[in-house]
Amino acid sequence: MQNIIFFDIDGTLITEDARRLIPDSTRTAIRTARENGCLTFINTGRTEFNVNSQVRELGFDGLLCGCGTYIEFDGKVLLYNRLTQEHCRKTAALLRECGVTPVYEHKDGYFFDHQAVRNADLEDFLVSFVEEGIPIDRDITDPEFIYDKFVIWENPDADMERFHREIRKDYDIIDRGNGFWENVPLGFSKATAIDFILNELGIPLENAYAIGDSMNDLTMLKAVKHSIAMGGAEVIYPYVSYITTPILEDGIYNALKHFGLI
Repeated sequence: MQNIIFFDIDGTLITEDARRLIPDSTRTAIRTARENGCLTFINTGRTEFNVNSQVRELGFDGLLCGCGTYIEFDGKVLLYNRLTQEHCRKTAALLRECGVTPVYEHKDGYFFDHQAVRNADLEDFLVSFVEEGIPIDRDITDPEFIYDKFVIWENPDADMERFHREIRKDYDIIDRGNGFWENVPLGFSKATAIDFILNELGIPLENAYAIGDSMNDLTMLKAVKHSIAMGGAEVIYPYVSYITTPILEDGIYNALKHFGLI
């Protein structure tokens, strides 16, 4: 029976510092795993457009993006959760009233509210987007505005009680730490994406592996039989079946070697 491996991106495949490094051992591990008959999938909170060529060139059979809102296998889209524009505009109006700082993520790009409160965290993100060639001029007032999920930062005067009360009606709210919150439509997660693709391909849970490095990988790690934490990701150590070495110490290679996948 074929094995299947799910990889987070940031902090797992690529270093989270400004260098954005992918170790050569990671490239070797993924290539060898595929040569050995394993299926390899990205499983990320990033929406599809933001899985860049640096990642895609590693070689993957499919993409699970936007925390399970988009699923692609062998170049074909198997699932895409489309929200209505009416819902998206209503939510954007609410977030502006709450005084938070949002970024709206769609499979084709980002949208911003240029009238919302700006803060240093957003400014840092915008600088990184420009460096990566990601457009930052799209606004919630654009006729094509729509999103798949969104993130927000708290601000000193934000009405967070109202934010949580209203948003939890339609979204899972994921605490990313330091006043940063990821918001995913109810019924979708990195775990639902795994369940979907395992059922679609007829692969048993015993043959599924997942590798991550942070709390937003927790649903993915709990959804498989063999869960792997990158070295240094102490926060998720209690929830995994194996802890590998850090990313720059051949973490991916050593994990796949440990399970006999390469």
